[in-house]
Amino acid sequence: MARTRRHNPHAVSPWPFVGMAGMACAFFLYAASGLLAPWWAVVVLLLVWLVLLVVATRWWTPHPAWVPWVAVFAVLVWFAAMNAGGAWLGWTA
Repeated sequence: MARTRRHNPHAVSPWPFVGMAGMACAFFLYAASGLLAPWWAVVVLLLVWLVLLVVATRWWTPHPAWVPWVAVFAVLVWFAAMNAGGAWLGWTA
C-alpha cells in the first residue's frame, strides 16, 4: 500500500527562492545594459528592476508561486526595452 504524505502548512515553498535567483540573474542583464543603452536608460531600467524586486519580496509569503513569474516578467521587460531602444532610439553597441 502506498504511503501518502500529509499536507504540512508550515512547509517552506522553494518557489520564492527560485524567483529571487531569477531576479539576481535579471539584475545582471539590467546592470550590463550600459553596453547598449545610454546612462539615463540604465538608470530607468534599474529603477524598474528595483520596483520588481520589491514586488517579489512582498509576494514572498502570501504568493510564493508568483515570485518566479516576477523574474520572468523582469527579463521580458529588459528584452523589450533593449529591442525598442535599438529599433526606435538607435541604441547601438
